[in-house]
Amino acid sequence: MLAQGKDRLPDGGQKEAEWLLAHILGWPQIRLITNATHSPTIDQQERYETLLLRRLQGEPLAYLLGRWEFWSRELIVGPAVLIPRPETELLVETALAYIPPSSSIAVADLGTGSGAIALALASERRACRVTATDCCPAALAVAKINAQRLGLTNIEFLIGDWCIPLAARRFHCIVSNPPYLATHDRHLNDLRFEPQIALTAGPDGLAAIRIIAATVQSYLYPGGMLLLEHGYDQGTSVRQLLAALNYVEIQTLLDLENRERVTICRCT
Repeated sequence: MLAQGKDRLPDGGQKEAEWLLAHILGWPQIRLITNATHSPTIDQQERYETLLLRRLQGEPLAYLLGRWEFWSRELIVGPAVLIPRPETELLVETALAYIPPSSSIAVADLGTGSGAIALALASERRACRVTATDCCPAALAVAKINAQRLGLTNIEFLIGDWCIPLAARRFHCIVSNPPYLATHDRHLNDLRFEPQIALTAGPDGLAAIRIIAATVQSYLYPGGMLLLEHGYDQGTSVRQLLAALNYVEIQTLLDLENRERVTICRCT
């Protein structure tokens, strides 16, 4: 059955066929090798067939498995949240570089989705209090489940757009991976199974970043850090936007593929 699955998936799908079968069987993947002659039940065969068909139709593997790894931690994911990407780990790495290990500062993550960024920061900086916001109740439900599974208690979740649920609070560091694709971006068809609200932000993809940059200063302590993930071709626009709003120490960092990915700055 595994060989048939591998043959049906396109190039690069051999490993995916293994992941799907191991998921159906409830096994670690290594067990597929040591139990190559195992015969799945009829029900397991039908469920495997269903997952193969869904994958062939383009549904992301992460949604089929119901989980995905980010920052070496397994997160629950589903159609209500964006699938965490490796490039977003740069945002986490950069934030951690500005938060001393023993620090107890206040940190916020705007538009948390699955909670990937906020949970990574909360797990690495246990003395910090992390606040994560999102406008989608279903997304926050996923993030809360992930926090519980990871046993993190130094994080809270608030529902609402960007900074609005933060009320009168102030933070030393605010991070966000907002939607940054243009409404008619050519990549959207490949991302059709993921929540569009977490992907698109107006004609140029900068609508959400404009809102965050324009409002977040009221929630940062003087000298506080703002860190934003954005598209590979948006670095210049984001820097200009932040400079016009009087942020200082603006710089953009490159991801592993040498593309502009994260821009950081300080509030005056």
